Amino acid sequence: MEAVAKLRNCKGSPKKMRLVVDMVRGLEVEKALGILKFSSKGGASSVEKLILSAISNWENKNEGERADGADLIVKSIFVDQGRVLKRWKPAARGSAHRIRKPYNHVTVVVDKKN
Repeated sequence: MEAVAKLRNCKGSPKKMRLVVDMVRGLEVEKALGILKFSSKGGASSVEKLILSAISNWENKNEGERADGADLIVKSIFVDQGRVLKRWKPAARGSAHRIRKPYNHVTVVVDKKN
């Protein structure tokens, strides 16, 4: 029985967040949390909280079972592009430069190991 957790409108570009989620895709939950805890990437703390939320969702879905780190895996995790805020910054000679502030959506699915 798999459980899903979603993180919507997370600040940062999807390309940078994909580098974080590629490190933990397919790993055991405890190993993935250890990697994310000591990672220096910007979105690692958000993904760590999201995996903890998915574990909690799995425990609520499967009442009576306890989620040990050895028997749960990150079945799938992916990043989608969210909205992009567009801002303008004054530039030389009366012109303006566009500033793009991207957001992303992260979805994680945890499941019991076979």
